[in-house]
Amino acid sequence: MQVDARHRFENFVTGSANRLAVAASRAVAEQPGLTYNPLFIYSGSGLGKTHLIGAIGNLVLQKQPGLNVEYISLDDFVEQLHAAIASNEAERFKQRYGRVDVLLLDDMQFLTGRRETQTELLRLLNALSGTGRQVVMTSDRPPSEIPDVDERLITRLSGGLIVDIGAPDYETRVAIMRGKLAERGVSFQAGVLEELARLEFRNVRELQGALNRLIAAQTLGGETIGPDEVRAMFASDARSTGPLPMRSLTPARNSALDFQSFVTDIASAVAEHVDPWQIKAAEAVAYWTGEGYRTGSLERLLANADPKTDFEGALKGFLAAIERLRALEGQAAAIDPALGANEAFRDPARVADAETIVARALEGTAPPPGPSPAFARTGFETGPSNQMAVRAADAVIEDPGKRYNPLFIHGPSGVGKTHLANAIGNEIINGSGGAAVVACVSAQQFMDELIKALQDGTVDRWRARYRGADALVLDDVQFVAGKERTQEELFHVFNALHGEGKQLVFASDRAPRYLDGLEDRLRSRFEGGLVVEMQAPDRTLREKLFAHYLNDIETPDRSGLVAHLADRAASSVREVIGVVNRLVAASDIAGAPLTVAFARKELDGDAVSAAPDVRSADTFFLDPEKIVWHLPDIGSRLIEDPA
Repeated sequence: MQVDARHRFENFVTGSANRLAVAASRAVAEQPGLTYNPLFIYSGSGLGKTHLIGAIGNLVLQKQPGLNVEYISLDDFVEQLHAAIASNEAERFKQRYGRVDVLLLDDMQFLTGRRETQTELLRLLNALSGTGRQVVMTSDRPPSEIPDVDERLITRLSGGLIVDIGAPDYETRVAIMRGKLAERGVSFQAGVLEELARLEFRNVRELQGALNRLIAAQTLGGETIGPDEVRAMFASDARSTGPLPMRSLTPARNSALDFQSFVTDIASAVAEHVDPWQIKAAEAVAYWTGEGYRTGSLERLLANADPKTDFEGALKGFLAAIERLRALEGQAAAIDPALGANEAFRDPARVADAETIVARALEGTAPPPGPSPAFARTGFETGPSNQMAVRAADAVIEDPGKRYNPLFIHGPSGVGKTHLANAIGNEIINGSGGAAVVACVSAQQFMDELIKALQDGTVDRWRARYRGADALVLDDVQFVAGKERTQEELFHVFNALHGEGKQLVFASDRAPRYLDGLEDRLRSRFEGGLVVEMQAPDRTLREKLFAHYLNDIETPDRSGLVAHLADRAASSVREVIGVVNRLVAASDIAGAPLTVAFARKELDGDAVSAAPDVRSADTFFLDPEKIVWHLPDIGSRLIEDPA
């Protein structure tokens, strides 16, 4: 689910009862995964938990747009889990949440009795926290008071920071109401808000409901509300507390009963002054505002009403617009869930805009997933083992679609193919000033989207998404081998993009000729551009990589340490990173400086520690003790080397 864009720290009023929760939430949003992980926020209903958790998500996305932020209520999480199990897609469910960078879980109190969900949630929390991803949860009670929950999960929920939100004090209540009035462009006589703030309501929602009643009474009744009328209007709803903070945190009433009571009070207060259709319009304003829709047209109608105003026609038109927006929002979300969060679907005055968004999505203009911003060209180290591939990539970046189209990069796992392929996509976007649409997906994701499109009957829309891109970057192409329908669709997408001069980039663990199960028509197209290999890091590249990853590490002999480590063979960039992480961790644990002697002692047990750099075997060895020299038969030698 998308985080509600309206939930921001800027419009969240901070007071003594929530100051700690707000401070902790800001700290988490500024540095997700580094402080207070997990963060657990609890309070009674209607005090701002959901607003605060949404503010965290929006600030994270504002500061780090590349992070994957997922907001979901526990009920929706349970439904998704059950649906995944029923459709035999539990593993995909785990993979989906395993990729989340910031997980926002609302209403954790509903964990009670759900043992299967508790087990899966415990596994997920362990996985996310263990990899430094942020988890934020809300509940109406602290973890220890949620009944019938596995003790291991309680321990995990309590392992970070637990903060509560209390009922707002007098000053905070005044500030909240002033903010609401500013949003709606309404004003009262001096002292009205202060008088209302002296009454004790059980939560912020009830306070907002009371404010709505005041606004409606003044707008519809045509009479200015003064401080003296406030206490009489709400005598049966709240107690006077004076300017002291509220302390009560009793449970909120049923929302349906609250609304019904509100409507009744409105009708009683203004029945002598207004037409029945005005009352219905006021009810619609209160209800649809609560549902998240803009009601400015009805509010203006009420404010400027005269005897000739056609309330009935206006109300029918407003409700028809709401229904249309709901239908359009459903269509947009079915094509691309991100589209469903567009503000146009919440404003009855923007039905035309919403229809345009859906029309463009149906035409395939909703862009497919793009390259990861984390993979930048500037951060890619170059050496003899990958130099050819990097030069080809730079040529493609300089003139997309004109040189080396398609570009096919292959090599063993962990040598940087994904990084380089994504970097090409990012540079194409940067070179266009952000205008270019680059589709960048793995072959597995490409296939999963196709399967879903086949199930939903939306294959034409799916094709249009990719054919409308300015470039296609497809990673792990080896996984399309043997998948007949996927290869067929990829063939048509290839032809469509290549025919329009759009850039195609592919990455695989093998060259096209060695991909068993790949159709000849695709193989020939892959080989029709430029096929380049990336090999295991050579010594020059290893030296650059170790210097890069040790750049911020304290060491008394950096150049000597880098040279020593670079002398060790490594099968991939990941292995280099693993060696650095191991040495840094061992140095921290031992409390010893990271020197050449320390590195030699720590790594001495590795099979590769003392092995020389066998340059003639760099292309295909993984471990010096496991080199296999393969001499082809004489016929093959003659074909390959006729001289």
